Parts: sequence; C-alpha cells; structure tokens
Amino acid sequence: MSENGIDSSYEIPSEIWTRIVPLLPQTKRNKKKTGRPRMDNRKAITAILYVLRTGCQWKALPRTLGASSTVHDRFQEWRRDGVYSGECGLMV
Repeated sequence: MSENGIDSSYEIPSEIWTRIVPLLPQTKRNKKKTGRPRMDNRKAITAILYVLRTGCQWKALPRTLGASSTVHDRFQEWRRDGVYSGECGLMV
C-alpha cells in the first residue's frame, strides 16, 4: 500500500512522471482567486489513471486520491486542452 491508501502499482513511477510533465498545460495562476490551493498535477493524474484502470465510477474514487469532483474537473480541463489527444498526447 502507498501513502494514498491504494496499491502501489497504481502510483506513477518518477521516470514516467518526468515524461508526462511536459505534456501538461501550464497552470494559469490567478492571484486574486481565493479558496483551496489547486490539486497537485501528479496526484490528479494518479487519480485519473486509477479511475481509468479500475473502471470505478468517479464518485467511487477513494477519498485519499482526492475529491472525485476535483479529479473529474481536472480530467475534463485537460481533455479540453488536448492533453489526451494528438501524436505527443498522453494516451489514456
């Protein structure tokens, strides 16, 4: 088990993560925005891949991986930004 409470086989190895980072869009920082800090990209992609690999519903995502609505929103944001498409895109 990993620190997220899931099997460590669902964790993204560091060598793969270094190849994923350049594919992700830069975060637009709004200094006036209040509220919770943005979820870490590595945690978000781990949660997204967990849902896709296990076939669980977004609402059934273990809370240790993040709020299901936050993870789903990030999935949709990156889908709109083309992260999952194209020749160099992240294939999920």
